[in-house]
Amino acid sequence: MRLILLGPPGAGKGTQASGIINKYDIPHISTGDIFRKNIKEGTDLGKKAKEYMDKGLLVPDELVVDLVADRLTEDDTKKGFLLDGFPRTVAQANALDDELNKLGWSLDNVINIIVSKDDLIERAVGRRICKDCGATYHIKFNPSTIPGKCDVCDGELYQRDDDTKETVAKRIEVYENQTSPLIEYYDDKNILLNIDGAQDIDKVFNDVVVALRSNN
Repeated sequence: MRLILLGPPGAGKGTQASGIINKYDIPHISTGDIFRKNIKEGTDLGKKAKEYMDKGLLVPDELVVDLVADRLTEDDTKKGFLLDGFPRTVAQANALDDELNKLGWSLDNVINIIVSKDDLIERAVGRRICKDCGATYHIKFNPSTIPGKCDVCDGELYQRDDDTKETVAKRIEVYENQTSPLIEYYDDKNILLNIDGAQDIDKVFNDVVVALRSNN
């Protein structure tokens, strides 16, 4: 099963991705992981990507596509894959289609997790993280037993600097501007599955599974 996972920051993509790759036994492919792996291994593509990243510049589409295309040729993708964080634009989507065509493949579905802006802001602003072990809590949805203290290691909980209402709203705006044409692109291909991400985690995952079963 060849899938793409879309969703705004805070929509719970990481949690759903974990469930999807376990159920369907396919690799989770994220551009961040690809960058880190290639940079660590010192590949030619990794060195090129690092040049841009060290300068604080976005890695150009052409190089991102090359990195993803290279990853798709690895043995573990033969049964399928879940792409996360790519494509981000219609230009990248077109390039991905070209690369898949070369492999004789096509996408099965694009999972689009939908969560309202207000819900996303509430999720992010209420998030708290342990300074010592990294455990994550939420002051409303998943509070620690003792406020400000980690249940796991008793470490101090803190709020990330970028988990403010203004910053989160900006992240969502950037995502929506980038991705709305992409959603239309895949909807036109009749492979877009819209999933209500505001529900309980298990209900969201069940909806994903049911939608995939119905469309394959």
